[in-house]
Formats: sequence, C-alpha cells, structure tokens
Amino acid sequence: MKGDEVLPAGVEVYALTADGTALLTSGTGRGDLLDPGELLPFIDQGQFARYLIGDALTSPERPSNATYKLGLMRGHSAFTPHAHGGEHFVLSLGYAACGLYDEERQAAVSVRLTPGVMIRIPALLPHSFANRGDGRLLILAANSGFGIDHEDYAITAEEAERRAAAEPADGGGLDYPALAKALRAVGERPAPGGMSWRERAARTARRLAVRLEGSA
Repeated sequence: MKGDEVLPAGVEVYALTADGTALLTSGTGRGDLLDPGELLPFIDQGQFARYLIGDALTSPERPSNATYKLGLMRGHSAFTPHAHGGEHFVLSLGYAACGLYDEERQAAVSVRLTPGVMIRIPALLPHSFANRGDGRLLILAANSGFGIDHEDYAITAEEAERRAAAEPADGGGLDYPALAKALRAVGERPAPGGMSWRERAARTARRLAVRLEGSA
C-alpha cells in the first residue's frame, strides 16, 4: 500500500509474499500476521497456522461454514500424509509439491506447485504438502467444516489403523484399512526434488518485483 492510502474502518489488507512474509495493514496500523502469539499448531510439530475464518474447534456440530487459515512451513519440510473429513483448497505462495493418492491407479502421484497456484483436494483423499524451497513457505488453506482440533480434521495412517482395529469390518462406515494403506503409499513416495534453476531465477525476479512495488 502507498503511504497516503486510508482504509475504511474494518477493512484490512494482507501482503503475502513468496519469501514467507505476511503483513496486515488496517486503519490502526500494520502488524505481522506471523506473530508467534497468534499461531496455532498445524498438523505436525514445528508447522503453524493462523486462522482467518473459523477456529480450531470448527466442526459440523459447531459450524463456521469453513475454516480459512494462513499456514507456515519450514524450509525443505513436509506434512505427515493425512486425509481431511471435508474438501480442502490450498493456495501455494511459494515453491511446493503435493503428494496425492490416485485411487484408479492405486498409486501415489505428485503435483508441483508454484507461487499463485491453488489445488482442490476432495474429502478423505490422502495427501501431503512439501516445501521445496529452503526458506519458509506460506500457504492459504480452506477446509469445509473442520478445525484442527476435530478428530476428522487430519486422519493419519496411524489413526486410520487405530480406527480399523477398534471398529467392526462390516460396520458399514469408512474403509479404514484401505485409507491407511493409501496414506502409507503417499508417505513412501520419494520426496519431491528442490527448486529448478528456472524457479530459482523466477524467485530472484519476484523478490526484486516485491521490492520495487513496495517502494511505490
């Protein structure tokens, strides 16, 4: 934003970059969206998120329509493979990869993501995100109906196996053994490579563009 722009009360502007910075500007000033005091755990230890809509307790019994949050991933890290109880949209603001289970091929596949690319993942589809860069990665994640604290927010292979052991095989519910097998397949897929030289060149150009735009 230019210094002479005035925002109406209640309006907020979010500046998110591929370098992993996230600033919030409002009529009362500017703040860091990644303030440690505002972050919540995000699936794995060392990964974090800040809720923008909904909260960790969102569920079908306590709905907020959806959760929308800013996720923060460490460099060269990946989430434990998991499946969400609801559909899932993720917008990558950096260089990422998404491992997915293809039921028709009975195999795990990988989709490379670059800044500004968003992916939709149906409910209960096993997947995992990875940060291919060496710096922190920001992602915007929207889930329908489930907050982090709900038992069906992120079902891992271990949890699927636990449920399979606890529930009758003919219970008529979700096939947890099959889900666990698919999650294991996603986890066993080789880690995605790092950034290509083209992507590194593009990142350098993008950083320059951010500096030039910020000085306007």
